[in-house]
Amino acid sequence: MKNKAGEVIYVGKATSLKNRVSSYFNKAHDNRIAKLVSEIFQIDYKPTDSVLEALILEAEYIKTIQPKYNIKAKDDRSWIYLTINKDEYPKIELIRGLELKTINSKQFKYIFGPYQSKKILESILDIIRRVIPFSTCRPNQGKPCFYRHLKRCPGVCTGEITSSEYKKIIKHISLLFQGKKNELLKSIKKSMVESAKNLDYEKATIFRNQIKNLLRIKDVSLLQKENYFSQKNKEEFFRIEGYDISNISGTSAVGSLVVAENGELNKSQYRKFRIKSIHQISDTGMLQEVLERRFKNSWPYPDLIMIDGGLGQVNIATRVLQKFNLEIPIIGIAKGADRKNNRFVFNKDSFKIKDKIAKSKILLIKLRDEAHRFAIEFHRNIRSRQFKK
Repeated sequence: MKNKAGEVIYVGKATSLKNRVSSYFNKAHDNRIAKLVSEIFQIDYKPTDSVLEALILEAEYIKTIQPKYNIKAKDDRSWIYLTINKDEYPKIELIRGLELKTINSKQFKYIFGPYQSKKILESILDIIRRVIPFSTCRPNQGKPCFYRHLKRCPGVCTGEITSSEYKKIIKHISLLFQGKKNELLKSIKKSMVESAKNLDYEKATIFRNQIKNLLRIKDVSLLQKENYFSQKNKEEFFRIEGYDISNISGTSAVGSLVVAENGELNKSQYRKFRIKSIHQISDTGMLQEVLERRFKNSWPYPDLIMIDGGLGQVNIATRVLQKFNLEIPIIGIAKGADRKNNRFVFNKDSFKIKDKIAKSKILLIKLRDEAHRFAIEFHRNIRSRQFKK
């Protein structure tokens, strides 16, 4: 959006250009948007091949042009930036503007952004990782990380890839975040041809598949998240994570993580945890271990956390989130006899959206029961294996 002098005053993205543009002129707005609309003289647009590319291009424009109504919309300290450092195996990290100002920028090879939403940026990375696997694990740690099993880590953890080879992957990802998809495709094609010449057909096939997938990026999940953030009255949260602990007198203790996305259970996202640090009865201590291990991973963050338990569990979960500088609503469901007479316990972030949570009550109870079932099942399997020994 440009003013009469031809200055860009606002940059935005839209899956429906007609709906997005008309929304500025067909309804009442707050003072900031009303002022923006009064200055609009011309609207230009640039088509992209996917939502992902639109998000990346939007961030690049905001960074280079600094349109005044984008900057006014958000405190610079709370923008999210994607950084890539200069380590032997470069690490991709998401850093808030406030924290970035305190860090020596010379340690970074690339800084991309700003992005308005951490959740959306995590969705971008999740889509990219399915096409171009990258690492979030410790180099040469000896055993395959979780993402290596999913073929979304190229083997940094197991020493299967050299530093120079991995830096080529990082270079490819950087080209995507610079909005240079055509240059990226040429680079991958060159690598594919070289691999074929060297009779390394396995690598050549990997590069061929990357080209194919880049040309038809599946960003359905990103569209779903975009829709979620734009629908203020949506009843269900996009992603809810449910947790439970199962043990007998502190032995064979396990934790479960179950997930509901867009109102439906998503079993492919379930995770199991064997408790390692707690050897006595302490449900809160075990829950703390599970949550800390979970948030050390780069899995997509939830919009709401459900804990099978009461105030003690909710308080410990809140402290874990504070440790990771996260603000995610937490709801505890304390159970009565026979798991009936459910009592909901809120933390400060969930209390703010109490009415919205109430609309998802049936789903939350279902998720609580699923977390309990999944934990019990895992616990029994562990005990059965120990008994057989």
